Amino acid sequence: MEFSLPDLNLLSNSNLHEPLPDLILDIVEPLPDLNLHHEDEVDIFEPLPDLNLGQVDESAHLFYDEDDIVEPLPNLNLAHENEFAHLFEDEDEVFQFVDEEPDFMGGEGDPNFSPNGGQMLSDGTQGQSNITRTFLDNYERKAIYDMLLQKSVNGKLKKGVTHMVASHFSVSIRVVQRIWQYGNKSGVNDASHKKTRNCGRKRVQLDIGRVRDVPLRKRTTLRSLAYALETNATTLWRLLKAGKIKRHSNAIKFSLTEENKKSRIRFCLSMLENSSIPHDPIFKGMYNIIYIDEKWFYMTKKSETYYLLPDEEDPLRTTKSKNFIGKVMFLAATARPRFDSEGNVIFSGKIGIFPFIDIQPAQRSSSNRPAGTMITKPMTSVTRQVIKETFISKLLPAIKRRWPREFARETIFIQQDNARTHVDPNDLEIRQAASELSLDIRLMCQPPNSPDLNILDLGFFNAIQSLQHKEAPKNMEELIAAVEKAFDNYPAKRSNHIFLTLQSVMIEILRVEGGQKYRTPHMKKLSLERIGQLPSQLKCDPQLVEAARTYLALG
Repeated sequence: MEFSLPDLNLLSNSNLHEPLPDLILDIVEPLPDLNLHHEDEVDIFEPLPDLNLGQVDESAHLFYDEDDIVEPLPNLNLAHENEFAHLFEDEDEVFQFVDEEPDFMGGEGDPNFSPNGGQMLSDGTQGQSNITRTFLDNYERKAIYDMLLQKSVNGKLKKGVTHMVASHFSVSIRVVQRIWQYGNKSGVNDASHKKTRNCGRKRVQLDIGRVRDVPLRKRTTLRSLAYALETNATTLWRLLKAGKIKRHSNAIKFSLTEENKKSRIRFCLSMLENSSIPHDPIFKGMYNIIYIDEKWFYMTKKSETYYLLPDEEDPLRTTKSKNFIGKVMFLAATARPRFDSEGNVIFSGKIGIFPFIDIQPAQRSSSNRPAGTMITKPMTSVTRQVIKETFISKLLPAIKRRWPREFARETIFIQQDNARTHVDPNDLEIRQAASELSLDIRLMCQPPNSPDLNILDLGFFNAIQSLQHKEAPKNMEELIAAVEKAFDNYPAKRSNHIFLTLQSVMIEILRVEGGQKYRTPHMKKLSLERIGQLPSQLKCDPQLVEAARTYLALG
């Protein structure tokens, strides 16, 4: 805004009715010194004094001496256009433009200035004043800087560009100027802020290698490990989420002797097709093997997890003793399921699951039933004779009834563990009972201390137990019904997956020379089954087989 000179016509001289022809006056008394550099009389940052000459002498007259010509008053805007055109408010921040007149000057000299603190936009409307400063993220800063680059000419901005960009992004002009300046100073056209790297509490660096020096007994919880490392549990939680440390559930296993390891290797080698050794070893189909084992099934677990609404009451479960929860032992028998060419189940492989119970009359009356009512009680002692009777009366007839007729003449092996209560493989009564049913039954024992070589212990029991717990039985009859239902409803395809897992476990046993220190391999069986590429028999590395046979020969 230009500063207009005040009217210098004499106010009281009645003879001078016309305006002066020129702005040159014959002033009787000297005018005040208006030089801007005179700091005692004029401050360029204060409002100008009233320059009206007031009442003058009527006898004053004009003269036109060149030496007395008053120079035009200077432009008294807050920032002179010739001196401050290329400067910001701060002395150390220089902002260059193509034009001489800056577009970022504030105050009444700025054409886009608004008295109430806002900026006048190009359409004549007044923008809102930013009461609180808004923090821009790196995406917003990059968008602003990219727009400035597009509208720049040879690295310089034209007049009005910063106004337009600031209005477009609803930020102050000063923010746009700082982004432009910082992006140019970086040298790589990067206007990202420094808060990502410099703000916040600095992380304490922890040497992860120190975890190896901590004994395992002090690594059972994050809190105990943090105490051993002299740090806090939150730091270890962040490392756990980042994958720097991992949680491991360790199950105790049977100790193996050297003879146990060799017997495990012999058993795994016996499961390979003889014709495929040694060039292309492949496992047998295992379709003629029935796996049997016993397991306790409980009425409920000591600890259960439920998901409730906030206004629901906590459930109450009671029992007379936590150490004597109702349970029943079952003998389960299952074989590998068979499928046709289209994947349909022709034999589920489920022979049966048989509870060890006694049904006897109640000796006394109670609120639930009178005396003499037949009640079910679990057997407290399962001996070899009990298991033999179960074989003859329940297991063998179930095999005769459920085994596919087209494969009824093949030899059927029944694999059991080495428990003392199990039937001797050469038991004559079992062989006679099988021959009476026209079955060729052979009993075989798995290696000692090797539950990982039985599909029931490998995964089948855990699967049906999880299904059984969903029923929440309240008495023995309901528990038996829940276990039988879980056994019958377990999918045959999932059972087939366990047999493939068994073959992969045998490969790992050969790799660790009969030991147990291995991880159960995962081969993505569900994915392979969806695309029709799930194998029925796994191949084994010929070198691994040769190394195992050499190990047995040297032993």
